[in-house]
Amino acid sequence: MKQLYIKQKVFSLSGKFTVKNQQEKDVYYVEGSFMQIPKTFSIMDTTRNEVALVTKKVFSFLPKFFVEVHGREVLTIKKEFSFFKARYTFDGAGIEVHGNWWDMDFQVVQHDGKVVGQVSKEWFTWGDSYKVQILDEEMETIIIALVVAIDCVKADHAAAASATTT
Repeated sequence: MKQLYIKQKVFSLSGKFTVKNQQEKDVYYVEGSFMQIPKTFSIMDTTRNEVALVTKKVFSFLPKFFVEVHGREVLTIKKEFSFFKARYTFDGAGIEVHGNWWDMDFQVVQHDGKVVGQVSKEWFTWGDSYKVQILDEEMETIIIALVVAIDCVKADHAAAASATTT
């Protein structure tokens, strides 16, 4: 089992943060597009080669996010129409998300029931920090991209909610 940690920089307007291993060495770099349309997050390896990309679809009635890994679209996260609580669906990559993904406490499970990853929020840290346990290293990039995409969905939802209350 491999453990990785994602800690966003609290005051970073550009959306730059890193994914570290247990030895606190950077293993992925994440850079968000600042003030660009469409909004994207590029996930790069240690040699700065892009391994995944999260993109928010523009001009869509309901928010939709696409996740590409190695240039191939593998996952879509989309908001479902609902009058009360926000609901999202995850389609693709042969995976399901079990648990409370909104609070970053969930398992990533393949359709055959095999758990390939576990994500939990780290408390008592400055800024959002997540512990990501990789149980199937072939799924590592997809799981990292999924966590970044979920964080992007949550940020987008928070921004939309604050825009309607002001």
